[in-house]
Amino acid sequence: MIIATDIHYKETYAKAVCVAFQWEDAIPKKVYTATIDDVAPYVPGEFYKRELPCILKVLEQVDLETTEAIIVDGHVFVHDNKKYGLGAYLWEALDKKVPIIGVAKKSFINTKNVSTPVLRGSSEKPLFVSCIGIDKENVLEKINLLHGEHRMPTILKLLDAVTKTEKE
Repeated sequence: MIIATDIHYKETYAKAVCVAFQWEDAIPKKVYTATIDDVAPYVPGEFYKRELPCILKVLEQVDLETTEAIIVDGHVFVHDNKKYGLGAYLWEALDKKVPIIGVAKKSFINTKNVSTPVLRGSSEKPLFVSCIGIDKENVLEKINLLHGEHRMPTILKLLDAVTKTEKE
């Protein structure tokens, strides 16, 4: 199973969501949600300190032993010198046992060696894909297997929509 995760910040809380699916699925097999009331403030350059605890909270519901990889909305590395981004910090937090794939809508300035632009469908705007703990060429093939004819895979669009719904 593949897990994709995203967080949406509301005024007084955050909603963390992850979906479990197979690469070519249009809809998830399972949706997990968690509400986090004590959210760290955003600090420029330290985004992971806000996001990581939320992701770990929702992942408490997931059987990581059967997880092939986790997709995060963001980057694994934020510089070609392999400075950690959210994905790499998550990989460390999970004791390097679960591969992490970063799928970001924007690139960082110095990431051409650690992030690969991927064009999907007829889009001329790429997604920026990075990974740790898994073969990059395999990941790039899998990203193109994800369901959907457009830049953003169907499952990731659905995930984004679910994060933005009200507190459950």
